[in-house]
Amino acid sequence: MSVSPSGQVSPSDQEAVSKQLGRTARGIRSIAHRCTCGLPDVVETEPRLPDGTPFPTTYYVTCPRLASAIGTLESSGLMKDMTDRLADDPELAERYRGAHEAYLAHRESIDHVAEISGISAGGMPTRVKCLHVLAGHSLAAGRGVNPLGDETLDALEDWGRRGPCV
Repeated sequence: MSVSPSGQVSPSDQEAVSKQLGRTARGIRSIAHRCTCGLPDVVETEPRLPDGTPFPTTYYVTCPRLASAIGTLESSGLMKDMTDRLADDPELAERYRGAHEAYLAHRESIDHVAEISGISAGGMPTRVKCLHVLAGHSLAAGRGVNPLGDETLDALEDWGRRGPCV
């Protein structure tokens, strides 16, 4: 992670993420994962943005190439297939519930925000609503934490192979 001793994200990372998003980045707590090109591709956000808005998406995909590739997967019907599998596969459903619980525990360790207490992101723990969240979670937490995030990553090519996105 690219965090200074004071806990602040480096100015160059802040600038890169802002360019990736096409707007000023807000609420970044740390760089949760880096692309093979070296730039941030997932940031860890504060559970409450600087303007006071609760923000349940702890791991936010910032790389536009990664976001686009995940969007293509979402449009393919993969989320429905994954949700259907959760209903048919108790072991997968239990592992996905564990990902939800890990997500909540980590966010709670950062700060308690009553408005989003018990709510993770991406549809966890009972459905798949956003592959961006699940992939970001897998990249930040590492393989083996979020099974459907891992599957999402497995379906992608290396988004950094062409070099920096910005």
